[in-house]
Amino acid sequence: MFTDYQQAIDYLYANLPIFQRVGAAAYKRDLTNTLQLCEVLDNPQFKFKSIHVAGTNGKGSTSHMLASVLQSSGYKTGLYTSPHLKDFTERIKINGEQIDKEFVVQFVNKIKPSIELIKPSFFEITVAMAFDYFAQQKVDVAVIEVGLGGRLDSTNVITPVVSVITNISFDHKDLLGDTLEKIAFEKAGIVKTGIPVVVSERQPEVEKVFIEKASESRAEICFANDYYQITHSEKGLDVIFNKKQFISELEIPLKGIYQTKNLAGVLKTVDILRETDFQISHTNLISGLEKSVEQTGLKGRWQQLSNRPLMICDTGHNYAGVQEVVMQISLQKFEKLHIVWGMVKDKEPEEVLSLLPKDASYYFCQADIPRALDAEQLKEKALLFGLKGVVVKSVNQAIQQAKEKANANDFIFIGGSTFVVAEIDTL
Repeated sequence: MFTDYQQAIDYLYANLPIFQRVGAAAYKRDLTNTLQLCEVLDNPQFKFKSIHVAGTNGKGSTSHMLASVLQSSGYKTGLYTSPHLKDFTERIKINGEQIDKEFVVQFVNKIKPSIELIKPSFFEITVAMAFDYFAQQKVDVAVIEVGLGGRLDSTNVITPVVSVITNISFDHKDLLGDTLEKIAFEKAGIVKTGIPVVVSERQPEVEKVFIEKASESRAEICFANDYYQITHSEKGLDVIFNKKQFISELEIPLKGIYQTKNLAGVLKTVDILRETDFQISHTNLISGLEKSVEQTGLKGRWQQLSNRPLMICDTGHNYAGVQEVVMQISLQKFEKLHIVWGMVKDKEPEEVLSLLPKDASYYFCQADIPRALDAEQLKEKALLFGLKGVVVKSVNQAIQQAKEKANANDFIFIGGSTFVVAEIDTL
């Protein structure tokens, strides 16, 4: 029996394969383990309403915005996301409050015999824990973010009120497929019979995959950007709905320009929720969006860490995510650009490195996980694309060196991997 939180968490880390540490070896290609765990727990996944969110980029931001809107509307709202940045309890929240550590201890003690019998992955256990917690705490609704893919993801044992699919781009090609169509097929696996699905943006390469899956599942499908057009103004975001002004000068705390795509998906999902008896007023909608970081504790999405010099971090790490980050960097005003950069070794670094600005000073680092790409190797690969800098393996030492070299009008960006951002001391 475990008597404290650290003991329980250490047991999970030591005994279960963890994707963020070992990569593909931790990925289970069916739902058997999750279904068995849920059976042991009396199927908690059916004891609360849920919203299921999949996608390559944007699913985390979308999940947090939806949870905040529901919370502002008076609903007791669960939120399950992954991976965590600082502490395991970030993965499971109710109304922005992280899961009670005592519950974690009790859950691990309760489920330990089943862990030793079923031998699940770390992710499968965290999903089961989230469902059990939400059921016991009697949430009104829970927003459930897919971990990886969709069709075979452990979260795909719920029957949601609505399914949401965000941007599709290349990531985890070894597990999900080497074409956008194959990746979209995996994401479309969350579509359930008769359950409406919102796709945040039309992408010509993959929209047919979603249309066909929705048709065979007899599920209503909506492409959000057919309904909502969102543009940046000097004072925020302007939203057009059905060719009429819907929201003016909306100020959301998620500052990346890519959030316009996610916001369209959130707004269309709210429309569907209203049709299924959720009471979400326009005032609560605006309030939830404007407080989406404050109410959920979301970190690492174009997050400002200091002002002079301006220092920003972002967890974008695949081709499409870094493309958006580089575009955002280009809109900033600064004298000199400093980039603290680290990656994992099971990605294709060349594709991403080809996007990065050449007129920057680089500080190549590596997160303290087995999957991290060695910083010396990263520097060598970066040099092939004209990216020059120094190796400072420790993330925080690299940041410190960038701060020492930068003046007050410079810009420091930190990214390349979720795990680099997770190690920032000041986050």
